[in-house]
Amino acid sequence: MTRIVREITPLTEHDFFIVLDHQNAKFDFPIHYHPEYELNLVLHSEGKRIIGDSIKNYDSVDLVLIGPNTPHAWSGNTDNARVITIQFQPNILSEQTLNRKASLPIKDLLNKSKLGVLFSEETTQNITNRILKLSDVSGFDSFLDFLSILYDLSISRNQLTLSSPSYVDQFDTSKSRRIKMVNQYLIDNLHNPIKIADVAEMVNMSSSAFSHFFKKRTQRAFSDYLLDIRIGHAARSLVETEKNISEICFESGFNNISNFNRSFKKLEGCTPREFRSQQKLITKH
Repeated sequence: MTRIVREITPLTEHDFFIVLDHQNAKFDFPIHYHPEYELNLVLHSEGKRIIGDSIKNYDSVDLVLIGPNTPHAWSGNTDNARVITIQFQPNILSEQTLNRKASLPIKDLLNKSKLGVLFSEETTQNITNRILKLSDVSGFDSFLDFLSILYDLSISRNQLTLSSPSYVDQFDTSKSRRIKMVNQYLIDNLHNPIKIADVAEMVNMSSSAFSHFFKKRTQRAFSDYLLDIRIGHAARSLVETEKNISEICFESGFNNISNFNRSFKKLEGCTPREFRSQQKLITKH
């Protein structure tokens, strides 16, 4: 079993946020999670980044927003690495504030951060100096500067979510009774063939009506959503168990290894075997 630890952050109930500046970072903390949000800026390093069930390479600079209780870790060269970590409270802005028109982009960003949000190289370059300067400002001015950074990140282009929804068990659609029923059905029957007609019938809809409803609610085609859940389940098993890859393949609903390998590599950028090897490398740091 992989060691995933709960981190006790230095953030207190009296803080809006804290800035931790790690010069000559060693990347020696295991995969961990905490109930606070975290904006992590990695400079002068390259290596591997794990967010939920996503393990990807990063290069030179890396900026990611991580939501509450999402496992994460970085592993990289440490010759001249610098890591700026901003941790902030889940209730830094009230629900009433987030629901106001001007704040809706921030609300959307915070919702997506449960999967980990990777910002583009252009956005990272534009925002880096402002993040570095946060340590030099104090009091309410620093809070205003931080909110300005958060807003500009929320409207930035080419954001990329990293983890699959099934790994972090976060769905923006959870308030829908039908979607909850579908999610539970998919999880319970993941090892079996699943047809959209059967799922549609379960929620008393035609296949075409269900397809339209599902995409409107999830912003995903049903087939893509199901594939995300299958790959997320497989990735979690690769990380958290010692089961062999063939067993994980069939448990996740794939009918042959070649299709499993091809689908996994398309979504994760590497084969299941490489994914497991990379994860073990990260946990050693």
